[in-house]
Amino acid sequence: MRKTTLLILLLGLTTLVHGQRKSELLEQIDTLKSELRSAKDSLAQLQRLASANKAKAATLESQNAGLRDANATLLKNLNGFAEISSKNTETVNKALASLKEKEQQQKFITDTFSQNDSTAIVLLTKGKQTLGEGAKLGVSNGAIVIANSLASLFGSDVGVTVGADANEWLTRVAGLLNEAPDRDVIIEGLNITGEFDLTLQQVAAVAATLIKDHGVAAERIRTSVKDGNFKEGINIRLAPSHRGFYDKVKENFKG
Repeated sequence: MRKTTLLILLLGLTTLVHGQRKSELLEQIDTLKSELRSAKDSLAQLQRLASANKAKAATLESQNAGLRDANATLLKNLNGFAEISSKNTETVNKALASLKEKEQQQKFITDTFSQNDSTAIVLLTKGKQTLGEGAKLGVSNGAIVIANSLASLFGSDVGVTVGADANEWLTRVAGLLNEAPDRDVIIEGLNITGEFDLTLQQVAAVAATLIKDHGVAAERIRTSVKDGNFKEGINIRLAPSHRGFYDKVKENFKG
């Protein structure tokens, strides 16, 4: 009887312990299942987040690529603009330099003409002082023109020898000519009869007197004869040196 009771007690105890362990196992399984579901939910959420981040990264990369291309194009355009601007600046600077050079050249020519005109006025004043108020003096094309008759110079219209009174007059004329050594001296014979051989001899006589007796440089003197158009006599022109003017302008332009 005791054995039977003890066996029943052991069997009941075993059943109770087994039932308790099974319950605990079921609870642990439920807990694990819950944790697994939570882990799966977290994993799914992380996967969605990773997918979204990947999409954002792809979008950003595409945008960055577009920005890089746009920046490269902008930089290229800026370089092109800078090059064009540099060329334009260089062109403008060259144009301004050329314009300044031309202005200086023009100023040089204008100043030279002004200087010649000023010199002509000074020489005209000195000529009147030297030759007297009654002297036939004038200005033509920047040249001082000193006129005298054939009778005063040679004693008659057909004379070819300079008279004593005329020689004294030529002394004063030579003084005026030598006041402006950079100017040309042109001795011009005016004829109304057509006898140019005679006029040429008269012009040569005046030139020889100025050179031999009064120290006027021969290389400065040029002679000419022409129809006087109802006027006759000798004109002595003190004119700007066209050759000297040309040489000055040429040298200035070359510089």
